[in-house]
Amino acid sequence: MINLTQAAADRVINYMTRRGHGLGLRLSVRKTGCSGYAYVIDYADEVGADDVRFDSLGVTIFVDPDSLPMIDGTEVDFIKDGLNEAFRFRNPNISGECGCGESFSV
Repeated sequence: MINLTQAAADRVINYMTRRGHGLGLRLSVRKTGCSGYAYVIDYADEVGADDVRFDSLGVTIFVDPDSLPMIDGTEVDFIKDGLNEAFRFRNPNISGECGCGESFSV
């Protein structure tokens, strides 16, 4: 299960409305960084044959089956701090994160 906070859901819905198209949010991981994996977040314009689908606060979230074991149970938040804004992840599966928070290990 992947969940969004209200702030994250509002951000995705507002952006998709301005964008004018899209099916929802795509969340995955890729090997990188000093801790092993990094989150990849994008807007989904099509559904992959093996995608796992979640619905949270009016947003459809698509996750590929290879990424799901590493991010299952994650809560996605959207934080604005001054001029900085970013999605933040609360992932119960991680065993460590790099100092900059850009990558994680499981």
